[in-house]
Amino acid sequence: MTIAEGSRLPEATLLQMGSNGAEAVSLADKLKGRKVVIFGLPGAYTGTCSTAHVPSFIRTAKGFAEKGVDEIICISVNDPFVMKAWGEATGATAAGITMLGDADAAFTKAIGMSFDVPPLGFFARSKRYSALVEDGVVTRFNPETGTGCEISAGEHLLGQL
Repeated sequence: MTIAEGSRLPEATLLQMGSNGAEAVSLADKLKGRKVVIFGLPGAYTGTCSTAHVPSFIRTAKGFAEKGVDEIICISVNDPFVMKAWGEATGATAAGITMLGDADAAFTKAIGMSFDVPPLGFFARSKRYSALVEDGVVTRFNPETGTGCEISAGEHLLGQL
């Protein structure tokens, strides 16, 4: 079942690189009592993800902060090493975006956003989406319906706040 506005996000353990290597991150702990933007995408270093989706949240990061958003989180079905390098390469990390890996796709599957494209080597990848989550509850949800990045872009979500 795909999440929707009003849904509580499931508990999940994601991964990020810390000063001592890979660290487990409890999504529930990150969301508790906070207003957080989450956006999911198919993969690090892929075309639209690198040239449109991540840049849209870099451009809008200040605007989200002005609207009271505590944190912007990018989630992709990748390992934390790749997410760290990609965050640095795109400027997302410098812009304050938290890059989290859903290495086994457990979270992505739990929210109903998983898809496969075997010819590309994509298995259990994340469909493109953006969401505003307040204290663990989805208050805005923008799943991308096509192959581009319009509905799920940072500008679209910011315009909804």
